Amino acid sequence: MQTVQEQLSPSDRAFVDEVVAAQAGRPGTLLGVLESVQARNRNKFLPLEILEYVAEKTGVPPSRVYSVATFYSLFNLEPQGDHTISICRGTACHTRGSRGLLQSVRFELGLAGGAGDQDVAQVTTSDRKFTVRTVACFGQCALAPVVEVDHRICGHVNERTLQREIGQLDREHE
Repeated sequence: MQTVQEQLSPSDRAFVDEVVAAQAGRPGTLLGVLESVQARNRNKFLPLEILEYVAEKTGVPPSRVYSVATFYSLFNLEPQGDHTISICRGTACHTRGSRGLLQSVRFELGLAGGAGDQDVAQVTTSDRKFTVRTVACFGQCALAPVVEVDHRICGHVNERTLQREIGQLDREHE
C-alpha cells in the first residue's frame, strides 16, 4: 500500500510544501493552503490524497482538514467543469422561479435526472464543460432570481437569458 507521499506527484508535494511554508503562522492558514492547492488543480477540486498530505504537512488532524474542505462551499471534492453555473435557491429566488431555472439548465445540458435528483447540490456534465450547483443565498435578493455564471452575478434571470449565457460559454469553449 502506497503512502500519501507516494500517491502524489513530486510537483504536487513540492507545491503543497511551498504553500504551507508561505502560509505558516498566518491566521486562516488552512483555508489559504486549501484555496491555493485547489486553484492549482486543473479540475478545481481537492483530491483526498491532497487533503491527507496537507494534514500531514500542517499538523492539522485529517478529520479537521476534511471538515473544513466540506464546510466551505468554495471547496470541491469532485472534479469541476470548465464553467460553473450556480443557481440561488434562497427564498426570494425560489419564489421568483429559480427552481424552474435549475430544471431548465439541467435539461439543456443533459443533466436531467429522476424526480428525486432535481435538487442535487452539484452535478457536472460528462464532458466536464459545465458544473451546475445550487447555493443557499447570494445575498442579492433584490435581483432575484440570481444566477452566478463563472463568478459573475446575473440578476433578474429568466430561462431565455440563462440559455443565452450558456450558449455564449459553449461557443467560447469550442
